[in-house]
Amino acid sequence: MPLGFLTSVALLSLCAFAALRPPMPKHSSPSNLWFWLAFLLNEQPFLGLALLAVSVAPTLTTSIGAPVWWLAVALTAVPACALAALAVRTRSARGVLEAALAAGPGIRMPHTRLPLLRTLLLPLVSWRPGVRLLRDRRYGDARTQRLDVYVPRSRPDGAPILLYLHGGGFVTGSKLFGARPLLYRLAGHGWVCASADYRLRTAYSDSLADAKQAIAWLRDHAGELGADPSRVVVAGGSAGAHLAATVALTDDSIAGAIGLYGYYGEAGADASGAPATPHAHVHAGAPPFLIVHGSLDTLVLVEDARRFADELARASTAPVAFAELPGTQHNFDFFTSLRCHAVADAVESFAAWATGR
Repeated sequence: MPLGFLTSVALLSLCAFAALRPPMPKHSSPSNLWFWLAFLLNEQPFLGLALLAVSVAPTLTTSIGAPVWWLAVALTAVPACALAALAVRTRSARGVLEAALAAGPGIRMPHTRLPLLRTLLLPLVSWRPGVRLLRDRRYGDARTQRLDVYVPRSRPDGAPILLYLHGGGFVTGSKLFGARPLLYRLAGHGWVCASADYRLRTAYSDSLADAKQAIAWLRDHAGELGADPSRVVVAGGSAGAHLAATVALTDDSIAGAIGLYGYYGEAGADASGAPATPHAHVHAGAPPFLIVHGSLDTLVLVEDARRFADELARASTAPVAFAELPGTQHNFDFFTSLRCHAVADAVESFAAWATGR
């Protein structure tokens, strides 16, 4: 039996089973092996099935019916079944999101058309013809103080604004990664969206100041972008969710906040020397929050996100919707998938409700 066949089947089997049930760490951490093994196939099992088919085709199309052929078929069935189970599991996200929005803000989440061809054939392509991308707009003097703006080609008037802040543990990351399918989709539906870089490997107060400065830039340029500066939603993933939550809790002009697979624990100290964490700023006047997290997130444990959501819900008079997505890893908004499509439906419904659209 060819070594290439055995290597491909073994590797895909390892990654698929790591996605199905990874060993969960005791604490949240910036990185671990199980995340890197599981992430891609957990979000794109169809891509895994395609890779499997290409890898095993030369072996399964020769010596058909021979004992070694039947052994190859049996070995191929192992990752194939695991990948099929992952594909079925992605469908569970929608029901959880619908329940979270109904229980919190009382929002009915629509069923939009699934971009099937894009999901199956072009999962890494987020571009949409009705959206214009304005790259590297400078919102400050530092090299990293840049943002990309996604605007409808139809030139909106008074569109709501959504700012997305990328993850990366405050040490890495880029506006080029994370939530691009979501940003293109919202812009295609009449929103003005932006994804901002911010200073990394620096004091938390610097990163937070950058996030607030990016919002100020969007408000200052709202007229030329066709946006309404009074209708701003801030969102983020992982460390970006930490910044988004802190911005929303310390700026009373934010209409709503969205945290995706967010880290909400301590991130050094703020300007006063107190621990830098959104927990320190929870108050009754917080804006509405949508917090979405994966039950199998091996980087930021779901218990940490659940703790923040519970604390916020107890203190805030505004709705807090918390959705714990079954079988979901970190970085689930990176490219088009069944799960990402459901999350985008929920985010758009929540953001539209929060801004009164």
